[in-house]
Amino acid sequence: MVKRTNLSIASPHHHVVLGLRDQAVAKAITAAAQDRPHRIRFTVCGNLRDLRDCLRRDIAAVALLDESILDAATLGETLLQLTESSPVIMLAAPRRQSELARWVARGDVEFVPNVGEFVSLAAAFIARRLRWAELADSPASLPWGELPPDFASILRHEINNPLTGILGNAELLLAHSRDKLAPNLMQRVETVFDLAVRLRETTRRLSNAWEREHTEARSA
Repeated sequence: MVKRTNLSIASPHHHVVLGLRDQAVAKAITAAAQDRPHRIRFTVCGNLRDLRDCLRRDIAAVALLDESILDAATLGETLLQLTESSPVIMLAAPRRQSELARWVARGDVEFVPNVGEFVSLAAAFIARRLRWAELADSPASLPWGELPPDFASILRHEINNPLTGILGNAELLLAHSRDKLAPNLMQRVETVFDLAVRLRETTRRLSNAWEREHTEARSA
């Protein structure tokens, strides 16, 4: 079930998607994150399928993923899919910290242990990601008028689709071949993964910024 809070007409870099089953936690995070100059539009998804569908349909500055909605899905594959669309804040048990360390180091994921006063930490990460999105997604210097109407689709298809395969295969090598490959070869695989993540981040920001600019131009 998808639940939206229509606080105001918000731009895409004020949109946050929460993948949470616990509605009380979702409400607490929503309330804690609202202490900002701009109103935030929240979409709450109670299962992983709705979360994936929401991120495919709509641009979000950040998505929060609670491990309780993973069910049988693997964490690595889920993060690969979700981070194609937006950065992810992962709400999980402390034992997941080592598993998520590489994702956090690469900048796609923030880790929030689901113990103690975690609501305020999750809200702080949301605020930081929204602030970064506002700064990074400014379209002022890009030649949007020279791009075709389906530029975002072309960009995602031509770059993100091959990148998904590159990242998936690199992740498998890192997970299953660490004891089989020489250290210098493992370092090369990690470099491939890092560069692919950086390229995907650039692609995501460009396509999201173009879609926002194109939408605003049509509604003007």
